[in-house]
Parts: sequence; structure tokens; C-alpha cells
Amino acid sequence: MTNTAPARRSAALNLAAPQILSRDAGESLVDQIVRSIELRIDDKLLRSGARMPSIRQFAELHGVSRFTVVEAYDRLVARGYLESRRGSGFYVRERAPLAAPPGPRPADPVPQHLDVVWLVRNMFRQQLPPQKTPGSGLLPSDWLDGELIANGLRAISRQNQNLLVQYGNPQGFLPLRQQLQLKLAELEIAAAPEQILTTSGITQGLDLVARHFTRPGDTIFVDDPAWFLMFGSFATLGAKVVGIPRLPDGPDIARLAELAAAHKPRLYVINSVLHNPTSTSLSAAKAFQVLKIAEQHDITIVEDDIYCDLHPGSSVQPATRIASLDQLQRVIYLGGFSKTLAANLRVGFIAASAEIAERLADRKMLTTLTTSEIGERVVYKILSEGHYRKHVDRLRSKLDAVRDKNVKQLERVGLKVDIATPAGMFVWADAGCDTNVLTEKALEEGYLLAPGALFSPSQLPSTRMRINVAAVSDAGVLRLLERHIGKAG
Repeated sequence: MTNTAPARRSAALNLAAPQILSRDAGESLVDQIVRSIELRIDDKLLRSGARMPSIRQFAELHGVSRFTVVEAYDRLVARGYLESRRGSGFYVRERAPLAAPPGPRPADPVPQHLDVVWLVRNMFRQQLPPQKTPGSGLLPSDWLDGELIANGLRAISRQNQNLLVQYGNPQGFLPLRQQLQLKLAELEIAAAPEQILTTSGITQGLDLVARHFTRPGDTIFVDDPAWFLMFGSFATLGAKVVGIPRLPDGPDIARLAELAAAHKPRLYVINSVLHNPTSTSLSAAKAFQVLKIAEQHDITIVEDDIYCDLHPGSSVQPATRIASLDQLQRVIYLGGFSKTLAANLRVGFIAASAEIAERLADRKMLTTLTTSEIGERVVYKILSEGHYRKHVDRLRSKLDAVRDKNVKQLERVGLKVDIATPAGMFVWADAGCDTNVLTEKALEEGYLLAPGALFSPSQLPSTRMRINVAAVSDAGVLRLLERHIGKAG
């Protein structure tokens, strides 16, 4: 049997001989203990298997409280330096050499036909700075208010802590739903709290609705162009996705009527306000016509209004929401805060008839139980204290300050912007060449574009591309476009 006494004594001596703590240091006693022991283990002064002084011994040797030693030892266990053996004490853990951190993973080779998964994967994998992602769907992080989110989190942490460790309400945090009732009323949409369901962003909202209403083989209408992520999501459900041509004031009504008669779709997903990717908005006349066709063919309209708060209001720019005309009888309304507050909060919502809202809440409960009430409480605090309105005012002002200037720069390097809207974060530009090829060239130079093919259910090559007007401040983007436009086709 191996005698471990020398190892035990050496651990105690190694810690006792030099004075490792200072009351005048700028770090806490716990941090000093942890740092010192980590260094001694890394330098092999404390060997694997050596027994650490007991909590009482260490506290007496260094004149600190036992609570301080307990916290330090617990941190060292969590970091893999020590192990705790019940009834025996703490021992230096045998540490395997750490693998070198991986370098930046190269982008996936651009496939012959770009697809939605390719773009989304590279958006998350590359972690490029905002100025190198003119195809991004988010505002630059320094435009958003991280301190506003941090203040909300700090305030919540001071509340009853039991509330933070339990499940929330499957339908969502009630005070937030009551606040959303007021927000919707400003848009002339009447919705009681029981008609509102919180979601993990618009993406989950669309998924819940699609799963509830469709079966394999059913048809779902979308705008063409439209937000690309839902194409793949709907396809995995076995749905047939059909695009309705989008015009500057809304869908092509004649084509919508023709395709509705032919396909009898279950759903029509539409951006009424600040459509992605064109930033155009639905006219009142088109809204009435869409609703009429939906009633004629028994289509449920899913109105995705994620960019709602970037719109200046109908007094500045006309915009009609179908939900305000229908009052949630045939329309399911989706909103959220990922574009204006923080994508990482993942707080969205669905407003629908009471019956549909209840069914969707049941479906949500069966798949995810609840959404994170912590994020919902943060959003509630920001909305209810009046900070949100001022924040989105600042965002709109920033977009207004750069939109015209950046559009002119894009046109100067060869892009054609034939629909220049006075609001929103996107322009739908014509490069005059295959933007799939242009995207490949850009990625080789460290820039991520969003080619037009991805925004159509057909995914056919396109000369169009979506550009985020807030993400073209880097002169390198403009030089890249100027070099390749006209040469990539």
C-alpha cells in the first residue's frame, strides 16, 4: 500500500511556507487563494493526488474564515484543479493536458446551389464583425443598448429568487402579456392577455403555427422574396411552399387569387410592415384584397410584424396591418424584440383568437413546457418603465441618418436600388450579376452577403441581394462590390 503521508505533508507545507494572501491586494481573499493554488498546481509545486490542508487547517494557517476557504476550494473543484472525496477531504486532481483552442473554422465551401442552411450556418460560425456582414439581419450591436438589458437583469436578480428557479406560465409571463395588450391596442389590434402567447422569438412562433395548421402535403404561401429561414422549416414539416410575387405595395393580387384557387393553402405568411428583404409596407387597398381572398378560400393569414417598431408610424409612412382589419379572427399576429432589443433574449409573441391561442399554448407546453420567464421579465421591465419607446426612437434616428448616404454609396459602386423606402433596415438591391457567385467571392475576402436566391422558395439564381443599410460602413465592403459587380455574372 502506498504511503501518502509525504504527499499530504508536502501539500500543507507548500501552502503554509510562503504568505500567499494580502489584505491590501485589489482582489478578494477568495480570488487570491484560487489564483495562488492554481499557479502552484500548474507549476507542479502541488502534485496530482496531494491532499490539501483541511478547511480548518487552511483557515487557521492564513487567518481567514472557513467560509472563505470553502468558497475557494469549491471554485477550484469547479475549475478542475481539485477533487472532493467525501469523508476524506480535497485532493489535487490529475489534469490532462488541455487541447489547444481551435482556430477560426473556415467557412463551408460554397455549394453549387446555395441553400438556406449554408447561409445561416456561416452567419453563426464566422462570428464576423457587423461591418463585415452587410447581409446580416441584425442591427450592429453597438447600436443596441446592452446596459438597458443589464439593468433589467440586475433588477430581476434582486426580486424573489424562488421566481427565477421555477417554471414560468406556459402562456407566458402575465404582466408582459398585459403590457403587450397595450402595445397592440396602439396598433388598433384588440387582444386580451389570454389571446397572447409568448414564444422563443418569431422562429418558434412560426413553427408552432405551422405545426398546428398543416399536415404533410399541405401548401403554405409566402411572399417572394421573403425571410428565407421559414422555407426550410416548413419543408421539414412536409409542406409545399409556394411564393407570391411581392410588389412595392404588397403581394401581386391577381397572382395570389390565381394560386389560391389552384392550391387551397392552409396558411399565408406575410410581412405587412417593413417587409424583409425590401422594407416595403402593405397598402390599405392591398390589405383589404388579401383578407378578401383569404376569406374566399379559407386561408389563415400569419402576419409577421417583427420590424414593427422600426416603422415611424402611419402619420409618416402609410402602413396597414391585416390584423387591425380582421381583429384576429382569421389573422394570427406575430411580434418580437430580437431586432430592437437583443436577439439573445429570444422573446417573441403570438396574438390570435382565444381558441387558437389556447391550442397553441398547449402545443408549446408539450414541446418546450415554457419559455424563459427571465427574458420575459426583462422585456416587461423595459416596456413598462417607458425605456423602450425612447430606445426605438434612437434606432430609427440612426437608421435615418445612414440610409440615404449608404444607398448612394451602393449606387455609386454599381448596385441599383429601385425601391428606396424611407424606413427600415434593408434595401433590395440589383447587382446586375449572379449574386450567388458574388457571395462566394465576398466570402473568400471575409465578408458575408445575402444573395437573392435564398429569399425565394424556388432558390433560382438571382441578381438581387439584401443589404443591411446599417452594416455597410466598412469601406472594404464598397471596394469589394465595386471590384466584382459586373464581373461575377
